Amino acid sequence: MRLDDTFAGAIRFSMMAALRDGVEMDFATLAHVLQANDSAVSKAIAALSDAGYVVSRKGQVGTRPRTWVRATASGERAFEAHVQALRDIVAGGGPDI
Repeated sequence: MRLDDTFAGAIRFSMMAALRDGVEMDFATLAHVLQANDSAVSKAIAALSDAGYVVSRKGQVGTRPRTWVRATASGERAFEAHVQALRDIVAGGGPDI
């Protein structure tokens, strides 16, 4: 197993953890859960989206625009592999490099 540098940032790591198991969150809820400002959340979404790990969709609730974010299947697999690599490090096995 290998660590994935895409998850090196705390916000990106936490975002993927929050979006596990098919969870989809709107931007404001995600920012609240992550306790991060809008700029940091936007940058994390962009980085994870560029890697193909999350997708976002835009819509409206009433007259207000909203953005929802969810992890992709490949994002979930990559995150699980990253978490397993961390477990291996903690257990003393270290990641395969």
